[in-house]
Amino acid sequence: MNRTANVTILTLLAVIGLGATYLVQRSNEPQIAAAQRQLDSRTLLDVLAPDAYDNQPLEQPLTLTEVTLSHSHLVAGYRASREGQPVAVLLRSQTQGYASTLELLIAIDPNGKLLGVKTLKQNETPALGGLIGDWPNAWLAAFTGKSRNEPAESAWALKKDQGQFDQIAGATITSRAVINAIHDALRYFDEHRAALQGSGT
Repeated sequence: MNRTANVTILTLLAVIGLGATYLVQRSNEPQIAAAQRQLDSRTLLDVLAPDAYDNQPLEQPLTLTEVTLSHSHLVAGYRASREGQPVAVLLRSQTQGYASTLELLIAIDPNGKLLGVKTLKQNETPALGGLIGDWPNAWLAAFTGKSRNEPAESAWALKKDQGQFDQIAGATITSRAVINAIHDALRYFDEHRAALQGSGT
């Protein structure tokens, strides 16, 4: 065989290989997408007990209005329900930490009480503010059961700021940012409760 024939054969084999790869990827896209949704669901919804809801909250995102809050910004919201009744509203919140933007998932029950908080994204200082990314997280768990007015408005602060909450050791700015974002989300829920739970506008 001459050089031209060799190049033609190699080119043809490369095209066939690329085409086969493309076809395999296309045929597997639905399974890949479903697996990614399942992974996202587990990652996001593990602030809730698996048997607490029976819908697919991530497949029906809520329409949020007035999303720029005092200390944070809401980027998404979801409603978890069981037998058609709301059991939780989940708000994705972004706020500025010490070294990075923090993204939190904040779960609130129908009475406005906090069910749980999870850090979805952060790039804070390792071994200091970076501890906010641990899951499960003992510091974040201390907020469970709190609501907009429990404790009182002035107590939604660090103890060093005359508030009720301890800080993550060595991470004052990160701790303040998270406390403020959680309180923002609880206020938002309280002010938009009917729409978030699907019982009105």
